[in-house]
Order: sequence, then structure tokens, then C-alpha cells
Amino acid sequence: MKFFGPKALPVFLFGLVLTGFVDKGEGNACSSTFFTALVQLIPCRAAVAPFSPIPPSETCCNAIKALGQPCLCVIVNGPPISGVDRNMALQLPEKCTANFEPCDIMK
Repeated sequence: MKFFGPKALPVFLFGLVLTGFVDKGEGNACSSTFFTALVQLIPCRAAVAPFSPIPPSETCCNAIKALGQPCLCVIVNGPPISGVDRNMALQLPEKCTANFEPCDIMK
């Protein structure tokens, strides 16, 4: 009895890899995968584009606050994201007046 077809295994493994980016730190952990957290921050794309002078919109700030610090840290510490300046992403909580602790940046 087969549970996965030959094409399903790579998709399943990719999902496991993304799940591994979920913050397992102390306190509140991110309950989203890297991809899910990233999708929630689509309203912030203009504010985190490299060299962007655009401040975060109210929609972006609401998304940041809903996402929470642990999930923002998962995104910042995850794989590189085309068109996203990580330093600008780290500034979003301050610009949005969200009282988040700073992310521990993994090198």
C-alpha cells in the first residue's frame, strides 16, 4: 500500500525542511512555518524592499503585530528572500510601534 506517489516525496520533504525553520526557542514559539509567516507579511513588501523609502503601511503594521516577534525572527533567520532587506524587516516592529524583543540573529 503506497501513501506517497513518486512526486509526493520531494514535496513532503520540502515541507519538513520548512517546518524546521519554526523557532523552538524559549517563551512563545512561532506556530507558523517559514512560508506561512512569509505570506502573512506580503503587505510589508514595499517597506522591506532594498533601499525603499516607503514606510510600513497600517496593513503592514497590523500584519507584524498579528504575526508576533517569534515568527518575525523565523523569517529574518530563515533562507534569503529575494527583494527583502533583512535589516529593514528587523526595523518593522519599531516603525509599527510593536513592543517586540529584538531577534537573535543567526549567522
